[in-house]
Amino acid sequence: MSEQDISTPIPAVSVSIAKQVIYCGVCSLPPEYCEYGATLNKCKEWLREKHSDLFDNLYSQTNLESDMINLSLEKKPANDAEDKKKAKEAAKIEREMQKKMASKITITRIARNKRKSVTNVCGLQNFDIDLKKAAKSFASKFACGSSVVKNNQGNDEIVIQGDVSDDLYDYILETWPDVPEDNIELVEEKKSKK
Repeated sequence: MSEQDISTPIPAVSVSIAKQVIYCGVCSLPPEYCEYGATLNKCKEWLREKHSDLFDNLYSQTNLESDMINLSLEKKPANDAEDKKKAKEAAKIEREMQKKMASKITITRIARNKRKSVTNVCGLQNFDIDLKKAAKSFASKFACGSSVVKNNQGNDEIVIQGDVSDDLYDYILETWPDVPEDNIELVEEKKSKK
């Protein structure tokens, strides 16, 4: 048999044509997005010179008039519900930020015996800090015992063995930069004699 006698079917190949995107020579954005840049007038001039058909499509008077007809001042009901939901979420985030800015971290040094003392840290949980991880971090940083306990009001606080209040102030600012410096208070308590 010769090569001419053998007929093999050619498989169908799907060919996808890639769309060529034009980028502005002034702002390097696609021409549809030039209006969001700072150089709209220069971009229009460049587009008019290089791609007049695209310029006519985007900025011709008839296209602008048809777009103006489709505009409306009335809100659609679906968007109204979405807008209310977004407003509620924004208000919730704002309240959380205000609560966070109003809350304080209190570092208290409490004298136990003549030379023994402990340091209590209250209010870290208000800044979305995991107290167990923070206690472990304090224990490794200051080479001492540190644990999370409940205080008399039922709130969690961290108790660190030893007087590390000054170093702890700086360590909190270094470790968690989103905690404002004004929201950290240093307090010293002395054990009352019986």
